[in-house]
Amino acid sequence: MQDKLIEAGCDEAGRGCLAGPVFAAAVVLPQDFFHPLLNDSKQVSEVKRNELRKIIEKEAIAFAVSRIDNNEIDKINILKASFKAMHLAIDQLKTKPELLLIDGNRFIHYNKIPHHCIIKGDATYASIAAASILAKTYRDEYMLKLHKKFPCYCWNENKGYGTLVHRKAIELNGVSKYHRRSFRLLPVQIELF
Repeated sequence: MQDKLIEAGCDEAGRGCLAGPVFAAAVVLPQDFFHPLLNDSKQVSEVKRNELRKIIEKEAIAFAVSRIDNNEIDKINILKASFKAMHLAIDQLKTKPELLLIDGNRFIHYNKIPHHCIIKGDATYASIAAASILAKTYRDEYMLKLHKKFPCYCWNENKGYGTLVHRKAIELNGVSKYHRRSFRLLPVQIELF
């Protein structure tokens, strides 16, 4: 975005899920960093995301990943939880940023560091795309671990998103301790009289 300040890109993963934590990452990349595959994590295949994760972790000046669990999401709401996860990731950076690039249109100020919110920033800025990749891969990895404890919800495939299979599993098995109870887990049934 500019070449004088140390920038950190920030993004989250799992905001719209019915189960599991929301993850966020913050990444400071070298000024000249470029990788042809780097893009919004939703535009990159799982295999390529995992390849990119290794490259980002090796090449980044600093990176950090954090998460807020479903219980806290239910207490404070998903938007505040996403911001809190980003703040926690920024806290952990070994190189302190002077400018934050945030994917999306809203953010809560962090420690007087200036920030810019960029809609679809993960498809525009390398540091935000890198944060998107890390948040998504760490979250997917976490959901695969949870899947082993609760295979009935197929989190290995849906990662906690509200797919038809996931919703049917909730209908059959009820909710787990990892579900977000403040979310609408099942569609409201209309009773016919």
